[in-house]
Amino acid sequence: MTDKAKKARTSVFNVAPMAANTGTTARPQAESAKVAPPKAKLLVSVRSADEAGVALEAGADLIDVKEPSRGPLGMAHHETVAAVLEVVNGRVPVSAALGEWSEAILTAAHWHLELPLTYVKWGLAGYKGGPGWGEDLLQTRRDVPAPVEVVATAYADWEKANSVPPAEVVKFAKRFRYRAFLLDTFHKDGRSLFDHMDVGEVAELIESLQRGGVIVALGGSLKPEQARLLGRVAPDYYAVRGSVCVAGKRDSELDPLRVKKWKDAIG
Repeated sequence: MTDKAKKARTSVFNVAPMAANTGTTARPQAESAKVAPPKAKLLVSVRSADEAGVALEAGADLIDVKEPSRGPLGMAHHETVAAVLEVVNGRVPVSAALGEWSEAILTAAHWHLELPLTYVKWGLAGYKGGPGWGEDLLQTRRDVPAPVEVVATAYADWEKANSVPPAEVVKFAKRFRYRAFLLDTFHKDGRSLFDHMDVGEVAELIESLQRGGVIVALGGSLKPEQARLLGRVAPDYYAVRGSVCVAGKRDSELDPLRVKKWKDAIG
C-alpha cells in the first residue's frame, strides 16, 4: 500500500461512526427524564466521485459507493471507490457495496479491500438459510482485513430475493457481534420497505439491534414524504439512493435539493 493510501486509511478511521441509540437517561432535573433518541443521520449512496462531492455539500453523514445498474448492492469499480475516498478525505465514513454474497466475493473485491473503507457489505439474495447456516458468511467476514467492518444485511422482501428472513439475520448479527446492520429491499420496483414489513416490526428489529450496540441503517426505497411512518422507527441512519436522484430514479444523477429535503425531513 502506498504512503498516500496509508495516510487516507488513518484519516478515515479517525471518523467515529455514529453510536447506537442505547436509550440512556438524563442526569438531573428529573431522575426519570430520558434523553431523546439521537436524530438519525443520512447515508447517501453514490456512483462517482462527483456525486460524492455533491452529497457531502448537501449534508450527507456517510457516503456509500455502489453501482445501481448492477443491483441493489451493485459493486462499483475499485478505482471509483478510490476516487470517492479521495474526495471525502476522511470527513465522513465511507462504505462500499460488494454485491451479493458468494464464495468468491472477496476475490472479486480484492482491490476494494486494499482501500481505507469504514464498512463493506454484501446482500444475501440466493443464499438459503437452514439449520446451522452462516458459517460460510462468518469465514468471509474473518477474511476481511481489519479495521474494515462488515455490515450484516437483510432484505425485507426476502422471499422474492430467495434469502434469509430479516429476523433470522438480526439474531445472527447479534450473536456474532456485528457492529452494523442494514435493512433494505432487493427488488427496486417502486415499492418501499413498508410494503413488505409492518412499521411496528421494523421498529422492534431496530430496537433489538440497538440494545445490543449495533448501528442500524434503514433503506428500501424510502421517501422523505413517509415522515409519519419514519417517525415511528429510530434507526441510526437512513440509507437512500433513488429518492435523492433526479426524477427519483436510482440510475440518474444525484440531486442536491433532494438530499437537503431528506436532511430537513429527519432533522
